[in-house]
Amino acid sequence: MSKSSGRTFFLRPQDIIGIIVLAFVLVVVLPLALDNFRLQFVGKYLTYAFVALGLVLCWGYAGILSLGQGVFFGLGGYCMAMFLKLEASSVENTKIQTTPGIPDFMDWNQITALPWFWEPFHNLGFTALAVILVPALFAFIVGFAMFKRRVGGVYFAIITQALAAIMTILIIGQQGYTGGINGITDLRTLNGWDIRTDSAKTVLYFVCVGLLLACILVAYFVKSSKLGRILVAMRDKEDRVRFSGYDVASFKVFVFCLAASLSAIGGAMFTLQVGFMSPSFVGIVPSIEMVIYTAVGGRLSILGAVYGTLLVNWAKTSFSESFPELWLFGLGGLFIAVVLAFPNGIAGLWQTYVAPHLGPLFGGAAKRTATPPAATPPAATPPTPTPPAAPPSGTAAPAAAE
Repeated sequence: MSKSSGRTFFLRPQDIIGIIVLAFVLVVVLPLALDNFRLQFVGKYLTYAFVALGLVLCWGYAGILSLGQGVFFGLGGYCMAMFLKLEASSVENTKIQTTPGIPDFMDWNQITALPWFWEPFHNLGFTALAVILVPALFAFIVGFAMFKRRVGGVYFAIITQALAAIMTILIIGQQGYTGGINGITDLRTLNGWDIRTDSAKTVLYFVCVGLLLACILVAYFVKSSKLGRILVAMRDKEDRVRFSGYDVASFKVFVFCLAASLSAIGGAMFTLQVGFMSPSFVGIVPSIEMVIYTAVGGRLSILGAVYGTLLVNWAKTSFSESFPELWLFGLGGLFIAVVLAFPNGIAGLWQTYVAPHLGPLFGGAAKRTATPPAATPPAATPPTPTPPAAPPSGTAAPAAAE
């Protein structure tokens, strides 16, 4: 942190208050106000908030717009689904199959042995590492190939969108190994703990909230560090940062991998809470929706991205129940309104119209609203006598007055 700012902690007072308010809403208000069915919906919405956090760092601060974050969300979800499916595919549970002990969709596709890349997912520890490392490795390969060649802007966005389409086609085409278009379903237990019960889903909701708050702290740490300032500088003046001696490509690769890992954590929690994972969450449409969540909340606001995710998904659920044929038009109209009317999203509206009336702990409003102190005039000083000018040479000095 800057020494001149007087702060040694990476969170500002308004950031701490914002996190406490969000935690209070998610931990206290919503569980008390909603029944278990609706609370499960909120838990599912929060899994998308992990993707929005990654996009705030990647798009908002580094200027890297990715239209393929659904790929990393899906990779994390599939890693967790593979572990859960193997646990549900014990020999006892699959004794009616031609080949007991393997997932049902493999048996349907005449696969007689578990593929080698499924074997490590018998272990929960390996699965937890794979959830974070596999998407990060894939993001590293893509980012290194693109950013080292200075591919960015709209070209990078189109490439990531194409990757989402390719991944969807690959998952559907390899039905015997991935479950195809239906995905990996019938997930029952986590190390013997039945995740299908209402009590289990409530516990998983609070686990999701805890992980989300931890990821929010990570995002704030990155934002407040020197790395965060370099990311903002790259977004605004990339050539100047490069000429200053920084390896711009390496910073871009890092933040892209970090966003991928955050998205993957959300995908893993989605699989645990919803009970399946399919290619419908990997493709172009869900990836663009995830960008909309971030844009509505505010692509420069970490907490705003969470609120935007909750708002858009709540509206999607509510309107799709009442107006199922008009929801997509509403979603498109919402994105257009954000771009044209309030490009900084909900967070921008808060900072402009609400925070100035709430005091300095909410966005530094005191600097904009406080009346400057009246200037105090300096004390009067007696005038200094000016000596008379010397007479020109040859001229007699005037006689002093009597």
